[in-house]
Amino acid sequence: MDLFGKIFNTVSAVSNLFTNPYRVREVALLDYVGCPRIREDGRILLYKSKTAKLWECLLVNPLTPQNAFRLFQLDSETEALRQFQEYATKLRPFYESSRQGLRLETVQLLTDCLRGHPNWSLAHVAVEMGLRESFKHNGILRSVNSTECDGGCTPLHLACKKGDTECIQELVEECQARQDIADSNGETVFHYAARQNNPRVIEILCSMPSVGINHLSNSGETPLHVACRMGKTEAALAFLRCHARCDILGKNGYPIHTAMKYSMKGCAEAILDVSASQAHVEDPKYQAIPLHWAKTAEMAALLLERGSRVNAVSKTAETPLHIMVRKDRFDCVMVLLTNGANPNAKGEHGNSALHLAMKKDHLELIKALMVFGADVEQANDFGETPGLLAARSSKGFQDLVYVSTALSSMLASQDCVDFTGDGLRTQDRLLCLDGGGIRGLVLIQLLIAIEKLAGRPIRELFDWVAGTSTGGILALAIVHGKSMEYLRCLYFRMKNEVFRGSRPYESGPLEDFLKKEFGEQTKMTDVTHPKVIVSGTLSDRHPAELHLFRNYEPPDTGKQPTFKRLASFRPVTGPEGEEGESFELSWEEQLVWRAARSSGAAPSYFRPMGRFLDGGLLSNNPTLDAMTEIHDYNTCMKRQGKGEQVKKLGVVVSLGTGKPPQIQVSSVDVFRPSNPWEVMKTVVGARELGKMVIDCCTDSDGPAVNRAQAWCEMIDVPYFRLSPQLQTDVMLDEVSDAVLVNMLWDTQIYIFQQREELHRLVRLLLAP
Repeated sequence: MDLFGKIFNTVSAVSNLFTNPYRVREVALLDYVGCPRIREDGRILLYKSKTAKLWECLLVNPLTPQNAFRLFQLDSETEALRQFQEYATKLRPFYESSRQGLRLETVQLLTDCLRGHPNWSLAHVAVEMGLRESFKHNGILRSVNSTECDGGCTPLHLACKKGDTECIQELVEECQARQDIADSNGETVFHYAARQNNPRVIEILCSMPSVGINHLSNSGETPLHVACRMGKTEAALAFLRCHARCDILGKNGYPIHTAMKYSMKGCAEAILDVSASQAHVEDPKYQAIPLHWAKTAEMAALLLERGSRVNAVSKTAETPLHIMVRKDRFDCVMVLLTNGANPNAKGEHGNSALHLAMKKDHLELIKALMVFGADVEQANDFGETPGLLAARSSKGFQDLVYVSTALSSMLASQDCVDFTGDGLRTQDRLLCLDGGGIRGLVLIQLLIAIEKLAGRPIRELFDWVAGTSTGGILALAIVHGKSMEYLRCLYFRMKNEVFRGSRPYESGPLEDFLKKEFGEQTKMTDVTHPKVIVSGTLSDRHPAELHLFRNYEPPDTGKQPTFKRLASFRPVTGPEGEEGESFELSWEEQLVWRAARSSGAAPSYFRPMGRFLDGGLLSNNPTLDAMTEIHDYNTCMKRQGKGEQVKKLGVVVSLGTGKPPQIQVSSVDVFRPSNPWEVMKTVVGARELGKMVIDCCTDSDGPAVNRAQAWCEMIDVPYFRLSPQLQTDVMLDEVSDAVLVNMLWDTQIYIFQQREELHRLVRLLLAP
């Protein structure tokens, strides 16, 4: 039996060697009675096995002295002696400082760490193991600032890397560990903390004053630079709260430049909240402000909201617009253009942004720049115009340039101004603006062309301005002196705020926009010239009725109600409140923003404004209703004995938001289905029929234009209808900049095609 026992023990020992000789096991000390004890140091013992040529190292457990942890089984005496000496030296501080004693799992991890990192100091091992209580032992405390670790980091570096707040607090507050020591990369503990995005770690570190918080690493980064590069917003906020400087130059400029380079919005916002001037700082290499560094539309918009200079120039005289065109950042280009970027600013070698776009053959950029007024005839330092570059291009941009050049020449000519007279006008001029949601941009583009030809703002060219929905908003904007270029930029900027989420959209953003632009308390009667008419639909009755908001006293026509009333309705003196609260306001007290909101309450897009829905339901082309209103107004004036104030209508201008292309409709048949195939046909027919009914109700072209034209011909009044043919059907809530730019380009082509008609119109508008 002894023979079999010895064989079994030998096989077991050998099998252990082939598994893991360093696997820690709990053993009884009685098993080693009679075994030669080779070494002893404190609680570390080294035995030689009686049955096999194995050397076993034990750690006596102080809580259970009859047991021990076997640390290894080795068949090499030399290696066993070496490991014994290593353990005897390095394990002593840990088992001596452990009040509860070491557990098997802890001993296993501890010995693995010692073998895996033989060059680490004991303080590094304590941090790695999370053994905070061992920091009170002198054997570990003496190495608390040691750099004997991979990369030359201290135990505090390691604790920050691990994000162990308890160890960090022990090292900083109790052990007074230094925070200004840099590793082999020149990084302090603050650089390590920046990567963890843990504000608590940074707060603990900053509880003790240290220059390390603003230390530049070998790669030219402060901890704040690191946080901005990695998008660690919470870390950046913590550093700034702890007075980290944001005016230290690194390899990528200031921290704000780093945040822009890596598109880290949260970090950029944090810096700008602390120091608004950082929106204007220049990096030393390019002398460029952060806006030059923006890579996304969101980042560019953030800086512009914080007051960044949209036309700032770099060392090479390039504006942010030049950079965005050069980098093919269409979304950024649109943000800049809609915030006042100058498309004709000269950059390096005298190139404008359009020169750069032509060289890159980027069609969308070319269209966007031209739509916003880029000059195709502006020469660079080599005498090259964008038109010349287009002629060399293989992309076929010549037609674009030809139209744009001719259009620029047409709009720049001031031959119409010769017709301007100083005498009193004897005839009124009426401007009518259709509804159409974001397609109101078409109206703006047409109005810009008229303004440039006339050399005067729109509000000086007309005596009456009528509008529906988006046209109503623009009519009110015209009356209140908003410039057309400003409104074009405004529409591009506000669409993403207003058309956010899914339909029906929240009314808050639209109402906030209207309040901001017109004033929360501005009344319709605050501006009386030109007279303005904005249409709305009263939806608290059936059939619904058209209502007109005015900035003048409504004419008393004495007409009876259109329908016999079977119900009692409140007086129509003003729109209701948001929650059904009645605003019984006189016509003099009606608020501008409420009138605009009521006219633009398109069903399924926005909720009603009290009793009011979008005016486009009954008058999407307000021309006939405006002419009727003017007739009633003049009749009333004559009846009141004020006939001398009445002026004949001299010209009517009707502007549309663009005509979509006609497409074939498969079916509008709605019937009771008798099989599954007919169910599908009925669904398709119902959908197409519903769309057709809505389009017919809100159609601003076709019969509406024919009737207005016929009426004007009957009373011998010149009538002008301008509405471009669009290449695609643009939705009322379209938010794609590319789609809208193409829509405006269609409008530009239309303006060129209608140049003679526009010249004739402007001559009439300027005639005395």
